[in-house]
Order: sequence, then C-alpha cells, then structure tokens
Amino acid sequence: MELIHDEVKARRLARVMMDNVEQYNPALVKKGIEEGTIFELLHDQIEEARTEFNARVAPEFVASNLFDYAIVDVLIKRAYKHEGAR
Repeated sequence: MELIHDEVKARRLARVMMDNVEQYNPALVKKGIEEGTIFELLHDQIEEARTEFNARVAPEFVASNLFDYAIVDVLIKRAYKHEGAR
C-alpha cells in the first residue's frame, strides 16, 4: 500500500479512524464522557488506530500532531452532542 503524502488526505484518514473508534465503541464513549475518563477508557482503541494511521501515512505526518487533533476533534464533538442532549 502506498503511503499517503497529501496532508488533506492524512487529516481525513485520521478523522475517519477516530470516527470508527467512536462508532464501534458507543458505550465506552458515553461512559467516558459522563465520567470524564474517555481517554483512559479508549486508550487501547486509540493506540490501535494510531498505529494503523502511522503505517499508512508519510513520516512527516507520523511526526506531526494530525492524529492527536483528530482525536480531540471527534471526541469533543461527540461530547458536545452528548451534553447538548441533556
């Protein structure tokens, strides 16, 4: 598989991967938001996604914070939706 060298595509991949973490673990996401432990509860899933991301993108994106931004963006968006539903 060819590495991704385009920043827009790398950002998109990171967001898709974090969306998948959220979609496949809704109970953990909900519990983590409610208890303030989302990063601890999803640690293994996040690290698995990070490893996959790192394997698919060019080294400059591995060394960047693109994946970390995707984590925060996706999970904070989810937390906001959750809080708004109360």
